[in-house]
Amino acid sequence: MKLNKFLSIAAATGLLVSVSMAGTSNMDYAKMYEKECQGCHGPIHQGGVGSDLRPAALKKKEHYKLVETILNGRENTAMPAWKDKFSKDDAAGMVDWLMNWKNTVELKLDLDKVKETWVKLADVDALAKKYPVDKDGNLKYKGAEVKNVKDITFATERDASLVDFIDSTNGKVLSRHKAGFAVHVTVTNKNEPRYAYSISRSGRLTMFDIGAPGQPAVASVQVGQESRGLAVDPGGKYVLAGNYNPGGAVLCDAHTLEPLKAYDTSRVIDPDGMIGPSRVAGIADTPYGPYFAMALKDAGHTYIIDYSKEGFPIVGDVPNIGKILHDCFLNENEGEDFGRYFQIASQGSDLMGIVDFKTKSLAAKVYTGKKSKPHPGQGSSWFNKKMGKQLNATNSMNFGSVVIWDSPGWKVVKKIETAGGGLFVGTSPHTPWIWSDCVLGKPEKYNEVHLINKETLETDRIIKVGKEKGQLIDAKTGKVLQEWDATQYEKVPVNEVASKMSKEKLMPPVAEGKHGPKVKDPVQPRLLHAEPANHGKWTMISEWTTGRIGIYDSETGEFIKYIENLTTPTFTYSVEHRQHVPGA
Repeated sequence: MKLNKFLSIAAATGLLVSVSMAGTSNMDYAKMYEKECQGCHGPIHQGGVGSDLRPAALKKKEHYKLVETILNGRENTAMPAWKDKFSKDDAAGMVDWLMNWKNTVELKLDLDKVKETWVKLADVDALAKKYPVDKDGNLKYKGAEVKNVKDITFATERDASLVDFIDSTNGKVLSRHKAGFAVHVTVTNKNEPRYAYSISRSGRLTMFDIGAPGQPAVASVQVGQESRGLAVDPGGKYVLAGNYNPGGAVLCDAHTLEPLKAYDTSRVIDPDGMIGPSRVAGIADTPYGPYFAMALKDAGHTYIIDYSKEGFPIVGDVPNIGKILHDCFLNENEGEDFGRYFQIASQGSDLMGIVDFKTKSLAAKVYTGKKSKPHPGQGSSWFNKKMGKQLNATNSMNFGSVVIWDSPGWKVVKKIETAGGGLFVGTSPHTPWIWSDCVLGKPEKYNEVHLINKETLETDRIIKVGKEKGQLIDAKTGKVLQEWDATQYEKVPVNEVASKMSKEKLMPPVAEGKHGPKVKDPVQPRLLHAEPANHGKWTMISEWTTGRIGIYDSETGEFIKYIENLTTPTFTYSVEHRQHVPGA
């Protein structure tokens, strides 16, 4: 039985209930929940970033207040207003559905079923022979689209289920690939940079050869129903993908994507001593040793896997980190401690847990503030010359606060106020700032990215993009340093085509500079995820609501140009930048 068919059984009862309770609403509650809600509230409604929505948790709440929350959102949380997508009847029906929902099937990760979904989309070795790429990433054949695979940045278009590959040196979109609903993470192979991997929220793991023309997908495997984390070991031999449902992780061969081992987390002990399933959240590799770390979101544990040993055993189990584990990143201290510490956000305990790969134990807990819900995204780690310390940073989801702590002292050195809750904070050696978004703030503020000085730990500049113009603002004086045209345009429609290089579907890129008519009713741009590109010269910022990516000068923050014609662009990953970041 194919895994997707097997997993679809889980939604069957919920689908029937959603149809029978529709009333005056025509909404399919099960499908709407799967698409828009389960990312925060969990596949079995157990909560996470969002609240627990199981009937037992809702029974004491007033129905009309839950309806109001769906329609109007909840201030200082990740819960947005849904009144643009939900009528009052839709919201009332969704509350009814949630209050009567039954989890009829608990899934268990099965390696044999995962293996049945493994598909070879192209001949990996034949492509490598025909289109040679050296160890440094240089393309060694005529007609190559880029000089080096490290010139490529990949971007995700969430609602279009696409992975895009972009020439970082000029902003040209090279190719767009169908890769599963809501592609969540993409990583590169540090040992063989021609290979890249993506994981979608719908559980599809895809491998690409970005050294071949058109950056074709060469293999795919369905590792689960809903997935999140992804990592490749520094030696380029193994890929580990983490699942929300069924809980667990799947280890695959990094050259073929063949599934090798499944780590089931359907029965683990949570921080309250209860036994139940746990999603797998943050996953990271490390240069410190032959290890993967995988965080058990609901159990509050981190497992450490040793991939150098036969059978790829779990050699460390670090418990009692906190509740609702989520994103992670590694420290970048110079010397022997580079990548030694796995820094994992606990959103239910408002802290960053510090797991030591050397001792395989919990080194510290860094408390980020009451109700802060830390979300580091790719995180930031840099050396502060003024303090003589390595510093690390995370965003807070519920309110505008960037929290900075040292390593290995693990003391909070500063909390910096921003305009609203954020998801991503990032930096590189080529910029004087850490770049923090405010994407979960109020609409009048989520169009800002704050540029915080890595030495003074103060906000120097603010990028603010309005409905018609963008501005670079001096944060201290309020002076506008630069202004640019931010006119919004309709996307140019394109039709899906079959790849000539592999067995996959593509959406053709639109020629640079070409766009549709001006948008009649422009929306407030929602900015997120600043990523270094063009070997550090540029920083790319996604605009979720406008369908474009802005390119900015990393040293000055000045706007350069837009990449247009995208659908809800979310994450961008520079191959060159990620080669040097441990665990990325």
